[in-house]
Amino acid sequence: MRKPNFLLFITDQHRADWLGCYGHPVVKTPNIDALAARGTRFDDFHVALPVCMPNRASLLTGRYPSVHGLRHNGCVLSERANTFVDVLAAGGYRTATIGKSHLQPFTSSMPKGRPEFEAGPIGEAWKPDPWPYEEELPESYLGEESHAVRTPYYGYQHVEMVTRHGDQCGGHYGQWFRRNHPNWRELHDPANELPHNYSCPQAYRTPVPEASYSTSWIADRAADWVRQQAGSEDPFFAFVSFPDPHHPFNPPGKYWSMYQPEQFELTLPYSAHEDPPPPLRYMRERWEQGKTEAVSQASFYADDQAVREAMALSAGMITMIDDKIGEVLAALEESGQAEDTIVIFTSDHGDYLGDYNLLLKGPLPTRAITRVPFIWADPSDRTSRSSAGLASTIDISATVLDRAGIAPYWGLQGRSLLPATAGDEAVRDALVIEHHDGGARMGFDKPARARCLLTDRWRITVFKDEEWGELYDRRADPGETRNLWDDDAHRPVRAKLMERLVHEAIRNMEESPRATRLA
Repeated sequence: MRKPNFLLFITDQHRADWLGCYGHPVVKTPNIDALAARGTRFDDFHVALPVCMPNRASLLTGRYPSVHGLRHNGCVLSERANTFVDVLAAGGYRTATIGKSHLQPFTSSMPKGRPEFEAGPIGEAWKPDPWPYEEELPESYLGEESHAVRTPYYGYQHVEMVTRHGDQCGGHYGQWFRRNHPNWRELHDPANELPHNYSCPQAYRTPVPEASYSTSWIADRAADWVRQQAGSEDPFFAFVSFPDPHHPFNPPGKYWSMYQPEQFELTLPYSAHEDPPPPLRYMRERWEQGKTEAVSQASFYADDQAVREAMALSAGMITMIDDKIGEVLAALEESGQAEDTIVIFTSDHGDYLGDYNLLLKGPLPTRAITRVPFIWADPSDRTSRSSAGLASTIDISATVLDRAGIAPYWGLQGRSLLPATAGDEAVRDALVIEHHDGGARMGFDKPARARCLLTDRWRITVFKDEEWGELYDRRADPGETRNLWDDDAHRPVRAKLMERLVHEAIRNMEESPRATRLA
């Protein structure tokens, strides 16, 4: 029996409730909604760590960041690491990644806020890998000829790379853009920004045409690659990765004005929290003092109007992605492969996007940045289902391999979600979310280290060396506005959850490689 194809779509910084099928009242996503209507929508799906690089590495390896080693942005996923894409390729699959990868650094900037350390003659605990890890750096894409990525790239045999965000993405897309737009410098010059009246930081009206924006290029390349697979005897796995709706907020063309700020509401403003934890108070105080963040990637507090503007522009980016996903799915259908292809949709992490008046992401692991969409649409069963059980990004690898009928490698920490896609009970009763920050932010005096435990009812978060923590009743308080950490009546609950968190930390320890001798 022929193995199924897999077409996995992933967005960037896209919280679960910003899709029509997840209940958003404004944003239009008919193509993604149609996937949910013929598949399984997971309603309590969370990331392993709510930052791009670590969670993307967790998706590919099925392992936590503390185990696979890509702990925060700017680190690398060692090429010694196996991925489930490696397993698929070894099992006869044709594999491709088109769009954002971000398993290696894609900027040449030095890290900001890294702890100072005066090393001796040897700087790190581990010897450096022999590989240069330059496949995503800007310098690799300066030439006119398309950069030849060394393959297999974490299991991918075919690579079409997009790096960075906004209207100046790089990689193979950047090389294509320069070749096809002799005036590319003018199109990228902020002095030529189109006029607008938005006040939101990082709102930018790009002159780059819709057809030349990275979202369109990724969809065009993905549709072309999918068509090329028609008639092949071997199944395929395609990872189609859009850099949006990550900031800056710059949907091109008609998508800029598709939504208006007045259409959106702040359903969870800062004032909704009964006792804001120290990071929230810190962000509010900085805003009141007129201070701004040193780096564009850091979360920030914004007034209600700026938040609504960010919402409108994010919605435009999301609808553009949905339109382009529709084009790729049309190519799949027209090439006669739809009945053999499982389609998956997810994101690498969320965005505060107005919760407590914050934007972007940070070390406070609220549901806005940890809960992401996960939709599994298998043509062998078109029953529309929703799963309320807990699930994690680390489970994607195990699920794909299970459906492909290929055994995983030793050390994979995820669990197959196939039982949940068939309407059975959840495969987890708890899950862990990690956080390892690369620099101090949101009021922490050093880079935050945190562990968060979710059960179907509770969220508890412990921060290294901090006396305060967070405990929320997810059933009674879904907005997480009443912190029960210091509530005397909930001390037994806190103690029980802390004990479970310790057990989960032990469970998630490294188990690979296995011993080769008795002693």
